[in-house]
Amino acid sequence: MRIRISGGRVIDPGRVDAICDILIENGRIVDLLQPGEETRDCEVIDASGKVVTPGWIDMHVHLREPGHEYKETVASGCQAAVAGGITAVCCMPNTDPVNDNAQVTEFILRRAAAAAAARVYPVAAVSRGLEGGQLTEFGELKRAGAVALSDDGRPVTGSRFMRRALEYAKGFDLPLISHSEDLDLAGGSMNEGGVATRLGLSGIPNAAESIMVLRDIALAELTGARVHFAHVSTAESIRAIRAAKAEGIDVTGETAPHYFTLTDEAVETYDTHAKMNPPLRSAKDRQAVREALADGTLDAIATDHAPHSAIEKDVEFDRAANGIIGLETAAAVSFRLVQEGVLSLSQLVEKWTVRPAGILGLPCGLAPGSPADITVLDPEKRHTIDASTFRSRSRNTPFDGWECKGKAVLTMVGGRVVYTDPRPQP
Repeated sequence: MRIRISGGRVIDPGRVDAICDILIENGRIVDLLQPGEETRDCEVIDASGKVVTPGWIDMHVHLREPGHEYKETVASGCQAAVAGGITAVCCMPNTDPVNDNAQVTEFILRRAAAAAAARVYPVAAVSRGLEGGQLTEFGELKRAGAVALSDDGRPVTGSRFMRRALEYAKGFDLPLISHSEDLDLAGGSMNEGGVATRLGLSGIPNAAESIMVLRDIALAELTGARVHFAHVSTAESIRAIRAAKAEGIDVTGETAPHYFTLTDEAVETYDTHAKMNPPLRSAKDRQAVREALADGTLDAIATDHAPHSAIEKDVEFDRAANGIIGLETAAAVSFRLVQEGVLSLSQLVEKWTVRPAGILGLPCGLAPGSPADITVLDPEKRHTIDASTFRSRSRNTPFDGWECKGKAVLTMVGGRVVYTDPRPQP
């Protein structure tokens, strides 16, 4: 079966931005064709008025399986991903048991193959049990399918241990993803500032993040290893990453849609769906995040998809679990960056495709011979986010009920359509 995606604006950052057609055969891209160029025996997908991009990659998600399947499974997470236009996810290791050995990595990949939706690339633990005491077997984990290393959910607190981990990771050409948090400072439940004072909640200062960012920049320079900073939320962290890049230190960074959209004022009603780690920051920090996306200081956008059930969220704010889901709202919320003039459409696509792929060494793009992982977006589609319709097992989103413009309307993985928007165009 040959498929032709016809009439869309094709954006493959750094390669093409034009109205053209994509010809697909046996799960791979055969060619980019001019509109009207004849082909035979093709199923045609009309993408007129749509934007056709390489499949979006979310390099930071929590799939919860094994161990917390009541929150999310690999299968439900993959279904949520493709419903949001995301063709590949990188899942963090803080499962139960922890993904700190080849057997768990292989288990996750088997579950992903059975789900037959989004591709899954496991991120393995730096330390056994995420406890920071003993390094995992990096080579074994890479052979099993891990694409990066992180103790995400917990920081690597020991500087000597982090140095050894970076030296070890460099030998296997694996990036180390830093969850940058100084636990001595990060004892609160929301951002430190006027809102926290008014609500009577304990605060987390910006320095709890930026101190560890500065440490890991110094260790990246010392070791020559690759460090990627997860969920960057503060102006101070951004300033440090920008300076490190200017000095040629091999660091990259991501942020999440909630950090360029919301501020700590979202906590005013004690809404636990606005509780996350790092916390929502000030308007100044939000602006710094936006500027860092625009100037390339922050390379990628990732959701930090963190499913929780009502058991963890329908409690007092300071007792609630940190985290929100984001796979099914990623495109809709991210389009606001284009609508508000922060990024061009091509820049937004780059943050979700070729940049995360480059950091992790993943295939991505619309060149002939590439896997046909494709996201089709409708930038004009108006819709209301409705968490009750999500494919995820969890509903912990602060974006429920938001009126949005822009949506993923078709997702293709390996030449197979795995999601089409079921709702008619208003």
